[in-house]
Parts: sequence; structure tokens; C-alpha cells
Amino acid sequence: MTDSRSLALPSGYSDFLASLKERVRTARSTALRTVNTQLIELYWSIGKAVLARQEVEEWGSGVMGRLAEDLRAEFPEMKGLSRSNLFYMRGFAAAWPDPIVQQAVGQLPWGHITVLLDKLDHRRQRDWYAGAAVEHGWSRNVLLNMIMNRTLERTGAAPSNFVQRLVGQDSELAQQVAKDPYNFEFLGLSGEVAERELELALTSRITETLRELGPGFSFVGRQVHFDVDGDDYYIDMLFFHMDQNRYVVIELKTGKFQPEYAGKLNFYVALVDDMLRREHHNETIGILICGTKNDRSVRYSLGRSTSPMAVAAYTYDKLPADEKVALPNEGHVVAALDWAEASIESED
Repeated sequence: MTDSRSLALPSGYSDFLASLKERVRTARSTALRTVNTQLIELYWSIGKAVLARQEVEEWGSGVMGRLAEDLRAEFPEMKGLSRSNLFYMRGFAAAWPDPIVQQAVGQLPWGHITVLLDKLDHRRQRDWYAGAAVEHGWSRNVLLNMIMNRTLERTGAAPSNFVQRLVGQDSELAQQVAKDPYNFEFLGLSGEVAERELELALTSRITETLRELGPGFSFVGRQVHFDVDGDDYYIDMLFFHMDQNRYVVIELKTGKFQPEYAGKLNFYVALVDDMLRREHHNETIGILICGTKNDRSVRYSLGRSTSPMAVAAYTYDKLPADEKVALPNEGHVVAALDWAEASIESED
């Protein structure tokens, strides 16, 4: 019997094999998405039917328990038909009363949906996080972290002059880049720190920094040097936003916002726009991140700036140490969710 491993392979075999592997991966991924979509539609339809029946008859928790038992008896091989999960299905249909086929939530795994139901109370919040999770491929744990960090409430909240300095939809897109405040708790800092110390901490934890800045950011460098006819200038942190095809200049100040900070950032944005920006790039924007700010002073300063900029605050020590110890950390919450999800798939 010939050992296939010893065969002399024809030219192009490796490329052909790679193309077939990619085809199989794509088909498997598509099949999994199709199965998930059908399961989510089933859960929604069950929840809708339960809601409709409860409008006619008053069902207590005992009836839901019996319904779960009867369904599991008929479909013993099928997970997810527990009493707890039936209540989630009912909540799912109540939260999204319209068919979910064309909605972002209909593309999420069931574990993501239970997080949305458990952690959020309003449709707008749930839709925003569902859409972001689908667009950026968030895992359930990342989704939970984004909710816990109030990402929706902070996104686009920084005062800016984008409407005055950018055209139409571009100003709206730019506004979504700037959060307020930024949450730098992952740095493990406390008390007052020097600007260089904060900058070094952010670059040493660049993965977490990029996650906090938001999707689309790519790190270019820190203390980026520019020579202007013999004068040396250094930008604290320079990023490129892949989705918006633009450079983003970030300046860090650990104290309270001062009007002169806006003038310096205005200069840096103009510098990057002139020396790095290419014709196919969108306009460079700047974000000044400072310890505290007076929004009225910020708006006066930005009103006279010629470059598109935003000013945000940051925090890294929101609670006293003794209060932080008393709170469960993210790992504990995720573990609790894992336990709850496992319980959903088994007997109550």
C-alpha cells in the first residue's frame, strides 16, 4: 500500500489545499450561523406563544414548570427547554415584540441575549449593545464588560466642535469616536500620577487601551516626533482609526482642562494633517483627555479652534479601595453567568 505522505505532489497542491480548507471553514461557519438563527427564532416564537396564552389565561410559575417538563419529555435530546429558559423566552418576546429575523439581536447566540435581558432594562440600550456585539464580534464576556462599563452612555458624550469643523455625516461618525469619561481602571493606578506615567501605563497595556478607546483604533506610536524647520514637537499618542480612515491625535493632561491645552492640540492636529495625512484619508481629529474639565470652558475653547477636536475626562479610581473589595469583580460575575447558563440547560 502506497504511503500518501511519500507521494510527489503536483505543483500548486498547497494552494489548492489551502483554498479547500478555507471553503470548508466558511461552510461550517455559515452552517453554525444558520443553526443559531433557527434556534433563536424558535425561542422567540415559543416566548411569543406563551405571552399570547398568558394574555387569555393567568399562568403561574407552576404551569410554566409543567410546560417545561412536557416539552423535555417529548424532546429529551434538546437542551434549553428548562423552566428558567422558558421564562427567558417569554422575556425575549416581550423585549422584542416584532419578529427578530432582521434585527441584530436575532444574529446573537442565546447566551448573549440572556445577558441583554438580565443587565439592561430599556429597548434602546439592548438594541445598541446587540448591534455592537454583532458588528464587532463581541464574545459574551466582552459584551458583559461593555455593559458593566456603561459603554453606550459614554460613547459620543465628549464635548467637541465636530459639527462646526466636519461636514455632514462625517461629524456624526467622528463624534462616536470620543467617549466621556474614559475608564482607565484597568491600569491599576490610584491618586495623582504624572502625565508621562499615565502615558506609559496606557501604552504598556495597549490591548486594554485599544479596547477602551473603542473598535477601529490602531496604535501608531507614543511621543511621535515631528521636526518643523528645526523645532521639535512630540505628540503624546497617535492612532489611526481603520473604520473611519483617519488619524486620531490624543493628548493627555492629568490636571484640570485649561484653554491653552486646546491650542496645543489644535496645532498637533494641523501638523499630522499636513505631514502624515494622504489624499484618500479623512480629516485628522484630536482628543484631549484630562483629569477634570469645565464643559463651558471647553466649548469656548473649541469654538475658536480650527481643527476638529473633542475634550474628555478620564477616571481610574471610581471607588475607594474598601468599597472595591466588597464588590464582585468581572471574573466573579462571568462565573455566575456561566453557572446560570448551565442551570438553564438542565433541570431547575
